[in-house]
This record gives sequence, structure tokens and C-alpha cells, in this order.
Amino acid sequence: MSEEKRNFVDEFESPDHYQLDDLLTEEHKLIRSSMRDFVKKEITPFIEGWAEKNHFPTEIVKKFGEVGAFGPTVPLEYGGGGLDYISYGLIMQEIERGDSGMRSTASVQGSLVMYPIYAYGSEEQKKKYLPKLGSGEWLGCFGLTEPNHGSNPSGMETHFEDKGDHYLLNGAKMWISNSPHADVAVVWAKNEEGRIHGLIVERGMEGFTTPETHGKWSLRASCTGELVFSDVKVPKENLLPGKNGLGAPMGCLDKARYGIAWGAIGAAMDCYDSARRYALERIQFDKPIASFQLVQKKLAEMLTEITKAQLLNWKLGKMMDEGKATTAQISTAKRNGVEVALNIAREARQIHGGMGITGEYPMMRHMMNLESVVTYEGTHDIHLLILGAEITGIPAFK
Repeated sequence: MSEEKRNFVDEFESPDHYQLDDLLTEEHKLIRSSMRDFVKKEITPFIEGWAEKNHFPTEIVKKFGEVGAFGPTVPLEYGGGGLDYISYGLIMQEIERGDSGMRSTASVQGSLVMYPIYAYGSEEQKKKYLPKLGSGEWLGCFGLTEPNHGSNPSGMETHFEDKGDHYLLNGAKMWISNSPHADVAVVWAKNEEGRIHGLIVERGMEGFTTPETHGKWSLRASCTGELVFSDVKVPKENLLPGKNGLGAPMGCLDKARYGIAWGAIGAAMDCYDSARRYALERIQFDKPIASFQLVQKKLAEMLTEITKAQLLNWKLGKMMDEGKATTAQISTAKRNGVEVALNIAREARQIHGGMGITGEYPMMRHMMNLESVVTYEGTHDIHLLILGAEITGIPAFK
């Protein structure tokens, strides 16, 4: 898709109003810098063309593997990066600054495919799957959401039966990122007793299909589809033995939601940076619109919210590294990050005026993408209720 490259220079500068770089190690800064350079070279020159054509660039998978975007917190011996959660957050921030769909590809691979195999898998499963997923040789997906069960995954209907020398899997999943091109799927299904387990399903297994979802106005550079299982024979060694019950997939979602909290602020930063530059260049009434009070108000509020979210994410990253972060704390950061990003994208679009709706600037693409991010891996309202349950001790969604 090199012929789709836009003729522009990505001059993005990350805002750091409170000198938060002082909280980062030199390794953190180096990781952020290398990922930012990667995004400027491999994503931003092409992303508007990919989004316009609803094209998923399959070549990006190998490139993500080469740059270490897959499974940054998975140990080196299994093909991951062996990094801490601050590093993981910074990587997701930089990728989503380029595009939410690109970050979805990376975070699904790391948090929802590599993580459960690492945390719940057998040694044989780890050695078979993780290095190929980490390198980008294989692409993976995560099957939890179903046509009839989104915010209530415990009601899932996908199920498997023990047939002696194999399991027989039936059911369907939908809204699955990466599925049309995935080589492996970590699928959550109920056994005969109604207990939820994870199964590794490989492309090529008879009865397993991955129809693509068409007509999306959001995450257009990401591939989305279904997982359909019709009497799929799954080898018994493909069952994840380490953990079962709803807590198993929820543990994966905690890791992914953490990455989204950082990623969404990357999108917010991109919109803010574009708005700041445009406001200084755009002349109206014989002076730059950056000189007007209302424009300065918008920019000041954007920077304030980005700064608050950066502090929230950094503290959450420290708690993740210490193993202290709770689901409610992660939900708070995910919900806050996406809300901040959506508001900033809309305000930035207004500063750009009519030009803001064109592909020459990133705001409309970010706005459309974030409408998916605010819904997936826990809707905005569900995350409010997760925190509400912790505050009151009463789960309102049951």
C-alpha cells in the first residue's frame, strides 16, 4: 500500500505540561521514542488511505512483531518483551496516537491472546504459540462477545462437549478484532456443567470459519469479524488448564482495558497537537485564531485533561507493576481516558472548522474510532457501574 502514502510530514510532539517525563526511566523514554518513530514511518503516512478504503494492512502484523509491540509484558523466553506495565502503556499510547484500529490489533494480540496463554496455558502451549504470536508470524484473536451476550458474557451460549479423545465445540462469537486474518483464537465456552473454559482454536480446524464484518464506520483500518463453530473438533491439549470460570477472561480484559486507558490518551494527544498547530497557522480577522479567548480556552482544557489522564495512567501502571491494581481502578482509567479523548477530538475538530472533517487532519477518524473504543471491552456505562459496585457494594448490573 506504499502508493497510498500521503505527502506530509508527521511533526507530532507529545505534550508534557507537568514534566511527567521525570517519572519515566531512560528505558521508558527510549521505548516511547522508538515506537513513536515506528508510527511516524509505518502508520501515519498511510492511515488515512487505509481508513478511507476500509483496508487492514496485513503487512503491519509482522512489523509490529519486529518492533516489539506484541506481548511487551510477556517474558523474553516466550517471545515477549519482558517489560513493565509503564512500557506497555507507552507503547499503546504511541500506537493509538497513530490509530485506534492499529492499537486494537496490537493490544488484542498481547493482552487477549498472548496473556491468557502465558497466564493460564500449559508449558507446551506457551512454547508452541507465544513465540510465533510475539514475532507476528501468527495473528490471534479473542472470542468472548456473542450475538446475544455483550455486557453479560456469563450468559454465553457457545459450548463444548467431551467426546473422549477431543472436545466438540459449537456456537458463535461476534465483533471480534483480528478474526478474519487470525491464525489462532482464544475462545471462551461452557462445558457440560456450564463452567467457562478457554480453548485454543486454530485456523484450518474443520467447521471453524471467520466471516468478516462489513459496513463499519469505525476502526476501518482494523479487521473485525465473527467466529463460527460448527462441530469443531478441538484437541484436548488445546484447553487452557490454568484457570476457568468467568474470572479467567475477565482477567484478560483487565490487561486490555489498561492498555486502552493509555491508548485513548494517545489519540487525544494527536488531536490536541493538530489543533494547537492549526490554531497558530489559521488566520482570521487578520490574526491567528490561537489569539482568540475561546480557542485558548479549548486548548487549555484539552491540555489540562490530557495531563490529569497521564497522571492517572502512570499511577495505575505503577500499581499494575506491583500487582495491586483492582478491576475498578482499571475501569476508572479506561472510562476516563476514552471520555477525555472523545471530548478533545470533538473540540479539536471545531478548532479546525470545515477542514476538520477532511482526511487532511486526523480528528474525524479518531472520533469515529473512539466511538468503538468507548463501547468495546466494557461499555462506558458498565465501567461506571463497576466503580459504582465498588463504592456501594451493590452490583447494579446483576
